[in-house]
Amino acid sequence: MSLLRLAGRPLLASMFVAGGLKSLSAPEEVAPVAEPVVQPITERVDGLPDRTEQAVRLSGAVQVAAGLLLGTGRLPRLAALAIAGTLVPTTLAGHRFWEAEDPEERAQQRIHFLKNLSMLGGLLIAADDTAGAPSLAWRGRHAAHDLRRDAHLVRRSVRATARPAAAAGQVRAKLAH
Repeated sequence: MSLLRLAGRPLLASMFVAGGLKSLSAPEEVAPVAEPVVQPITERVDGLPDRTEQAVRLSGAVQVAAGLLLGTGRLPRLAALAIAGTLVPTTLAGHRFWEAEDPEERAQQRIHFLKNLSMLGGLLIAADDTAGAPSLAWRGRHAAHDLRRDAHLVRRSVRATARPAAAAGQVRAKLAH
């Protein structure tokens, strides 16, 4: 593993582990702010908790678990996607700068909103990171290319050996008469 991945993954994960622990331990602090975003989601998605505090706690648990996985390099791509899935509603609930009336508060919320967008970008890059190994798409393209090349070589080999074999068969047929 490269030094950048070794250091970068825990750094990226740290914010989510810390924030997730806070959401797990004190969901009532976040629930009032999360309510306008959580309720429309829970109404549309079966299996999510109906109460906002439970949804906040679930989001926190996902952030802690996926943050630990990302930080330790275990299932980092899946972990990054899981965190990204929790970050979108968290950002929309917690940093609604467009609703702030105070210019200073609006500026602070915009900074936090953009910070979360930046972290989302980092998570998407982490989710796409194959750690130096070729992606499945690359491997598939190159396997298909190798198969085409091998088929071409077999075809040339068959043609090259078929002519002398046919000529030898004709000679053998003439000698047999």
